[in-house]
Amino acid sequence: MAIRVKCNCGEGSCPEWAIVELQGVVEAQPGFKDRLQNLEIGYLCRPSSQEVYTFTVGYHELTGSKVPLKKPLLVLKKIKHQDVDQSSDNNNNCRVELEVIGIIRQRILFKTRPKALISKPQQVAKGRGNALGSVPQN
Repeated sequence: MAIRVKCNCGEGSCPEWAIVELQGVVEAQPGFKDRLQNLEIGYLCRPSSQEVYTFTVGYHELTGSKVPLKKPLLVLKKIKHQDVDQSSDNNNNCRVELEVIGIIRQRILFKTRPKALISKPQQVAKGRGNALGSVPQN
């Protein structure tokens, strides 16, 4: 069976993706085990123009760098087409196409142990407040 691969984005203009590679295991809390789709696990950012990235998961911060892949990878989307055969109504032929939706040339590698973040308590603003429920200072 031949599978056709097509790219609608044009040559050289496919969206670039990256792989985030972590050392270890990311486990969801027991309350989220059945709802993993669209689960936000942390924040990925690049604080400066350098190729250094930080990934914050809960109270842990990881530092990583961008590394090129030896061979690029394609991100594909499977599309099934139902073809009805005219000779018999009971036979449905299924044709499969793979559409290129992105290409991966880089990975962001976090290979060091996470740094524990210690959050500072919020400072209370001094002064008088006029909001409901505020207590005037005498």
